[in-house]
Amino acid sequence: MRYVKWLSHYLDRRRSAVTFGKFDGLHLGHQKLVEKVLELKKEQNTVGIVCAFDMRPLWKANQLHMERLMTGKERYHHLDAQMDYLVECPFTEKFRNVTAQDFIRDVICGVFHAAYVVVGTDFHFGRNQGGDVHMLEEYSKEYGYELVVVEKERYNDHVISSTYIRDVLKEGNVRLTNYLLGYPFEVNGRVERGRQLGRTLGFPTMNVAWPEYKLVPPRGVYVSEITIDGIKYPGISNVGVKPTVSEEGRIVLESFLFGYGSDAYGRKIKAEFLEFRRPEQKFGNIEEMKACVDKDIAYGKRYFGIE
Repeated sequence: MRYVKWLSHYLDRRRSAVTFGKFDGLHLGHQKLVEKVLELKKEQNTVGIVCAFDMRPLWKANQLHMERLMTGKERYHHLDAQMDYLVECPFTEKFRNVTAQDFIRDVICGVFHAAYVVVGTDFHFGRNQGGDVHMLEEYSKEYGYELVVVEKERYNDHVISSTYIRDVLKEGNVRLTNYLLGYPFEVNGRVERGRQLGRTLGFPTMNVAWPEYKLVPPRGVYVSEITIDGIKYPGISNVGVKPTVSEEGRIVLESFLFGYGSDAYGRKIKAEFLEFRRPEQKFGNIEEMKACVDKDIAYGKRYFGIE
C-alpha cells in the first residue's frame, strides 16, 4: 500500500473505489467501509483508496487538545496489504472552507477519478458540512460515479463510532473497547532509557513515551501483550506518571514482559491492552510499590496461565 500525505500528491489517474472519513480507530464500522472498497477493487478492477482526514491542523489552529484512538502510523499498519492507497488529507482551514460541490468536482472526481464512492449513512462534507449522501447521489450521474452507502454497525443500542469507543475506553472497559475496535487497543513506540529502577527491584521494564494526541486510558496497570522484534510476549503494562518515583508528570507506558531477558533500549515495541487491572497509585515507599507490583505480575501470569 502506498501512503500519500496531501491530496495534491496523489497522481494515479486510474478509476477508483474510494471511501472518506476520519477513520479514528478503524473500528468495526470503519471496517465495513473498507471491506466494501476491497470488494469493489477486486470485482471492478478499480484502485482501492482510503482517504483519511487528519484533524490535527484544525485542532492546533484552534488550540484544542483532542485525543485519538490511533496514530497515523497505526492506521497505516492496519490497512497495509489491503488497500492500494492510504491518502491522508490534513484538515486545514482552507480545506475546511471548500464547498460541497467543489469537493465532489475537485476531490472525488478531479483527484481520485472515482468510479465508486463508499460512505456511511451520516457522511457530511464541504463547508459547514453542507454535503451529504443525498447530494452525492444527486451529482453521481453528472460526475460519473456510483454511490455506495453502507449502514452503520451497531452494538446493542449504540452505533459503533469513534466517540462511543473513546467514552468506553475512558471508563476502563478494555474488553468492550477491543470488541468494538475489532482488535486490541494498542500503543506503539521506541523504548527509551529510564532510571532502571525496575531492574534493581527484579522486574525490568520497557519505557515508551506516550504518543502525542493519543487517547490516554485510565491510568493504571493493564494485562497486555507486547510485540518486540516480531515476537509477542505476555506481560503487564502501566500507564501513568509513576508518582512514587517521579515528579516529572509525563505520561509513560511502562511494560514488564514475561520471558524476555534482552536489552530492548532503542527498539520499537507494540503493547496491546487486554484487561484493566487496577488504578495507578502513589505508594508510601519503594517496598510497598514492589509488593503491589509483585501481585500485579502474579495476576498477569494467572491471566495467561503461566506457572
